[in-house]
Amino acid sequence: MVHKPGLVATRRRTLLGAGALAMPFIGNAPLVGKAWAAEPIRIGLILAKTGSIVDQSEYLANGTFLALEEAGGQALGRPVELIWLDEPSPQVAQQNAQKLIEEHKVVALIGGALSSNALAVSSVAKRMKIPYVINNAAAREITGRDCNRYTFRLNPAVPVQARALAPYIMDYGKRWYLMTAAYAFGQDIRRTFTEILTAAGGTVVGADEVPLNTPDYSSYILKIRQAKPDLVIGGVPAQDLSTFLKQWNELGMKGKIPFAEIAIGDTDLWAVGPEAATGVFTSLWWYGNPDNPPEDRAMAAAHLKKYGKPAADKSWMGWFAMRSLLGAIELAKSTDPEAIVGGLENWRVMNGDVAMGYRKFDHQMLMRTLVIETKPVITDKWDYFNVKASLPVKASDLEAVFGTQAEVGCTMSS
Repeated sequence: MVHKPGLVATRRRTLLGAGALAMPFIGNAPLVGKAWAAEPIRIGLILAKTGSIVDQSEYLANGTFLALEEAGGQALGRPVELIWLDEPSPQVAQQNAQKLIEEHKVVALIGGALSSNALAVSSVAKRMKIPYVINNAAAREITGRDCNRYTFRLNPAVPVQARALAPYIMDYGKRWYLMTAAYAFGQDIRRTFTEILTAAGGTVVGADEVPLNTPDYSSYILKIRQAKPDLVIGGVPAQDLSTFLKQWNELGMKGKIPFAEIAIGDTDLWAVGPEAATGVFTSLWWYGNPDNPPEDRAMAAAHLKKYGKPAADKSWMGWFAMRSLLGAIELAKSTDPEAIVGGLENWRVMNGDVAMGYRKFDHQMLMRTLVIETKPVITDKWDYFNVKASLPVKASDLEAVFGTQAEVGCTMSS
């Protein structure tokens, strides 16, 4: 059964978020016969239930709950409750973060589907001194200029993913058109790719900043057609990307001008459909990647069994971020927020030859980035991609790829 975010929220609050629960829930049923007298550990989940990012949020939530179920619904021998509130705007995201901390007494926050919302919640985490793990947002400011010791981020920043993608798109030519969303993520993409192209001796032949939830891209597509670029760089999220690519295909542009974007979600392309999907992208994870470690494959199998469809990249991101938070609580042997911060700074897990963990000076997760490309002919409703590369090739290059403290501009404050 496919759960809409609102339905998932209601159902999950019933299973895992009711304050009077005396036992944890695994999957759809309680652990009958085992007493849980200890006070539950409450964690606040802030993810969109409406808006352009809602499809990604559903998979982020799926992965988050799978990680909790994998941990037996507990941490430190106590039941864990996830309380899910919405992030429809930066202002409401801030209000809900404060509500989770003050009213629900959560020991940590997790979520942040959009960069603007994540930055807003991050400021609350800093002020209230509560750890916050961002599982999706990619704007550089999160672990750069606006970093703080209570905020941790899974997704590599825009410049990291842009540098990974750049070598695979330069061969198309160096006359690019940029179409990016009018918020932090899109603005960062525009700035970053302009810098990369200029350094390579290329030219930006056009640039548009588009509002979120744009329903009609025909005027932008007409401008792109007239500019005749070698490549279009996208910077629009989730449902907006799906809408654009559908209209791009309808207006006969698929296959005529290449399209590329970073940090896309599988759901964005699945929503486009096999006939219209096109492009070269970056992603953190793909369920069909033969190099996935055993833990990832087990998560993917559990997701398929539970939800009847493959795990998306956002499923993995929700799962891995929650796994890190639960692991940090166990490592800290405490629910004190300061202890959890220390646990997050020291938590590590091996993924092949990479020790994945949050870097201490900026709290950015170090990990490889996938470069993926849509298959020339898509014959499966889920299997859209070929993995072109997993970068950097050498684990020893990760620190350089993610940048030094001076390069990212993070100065931690208490």
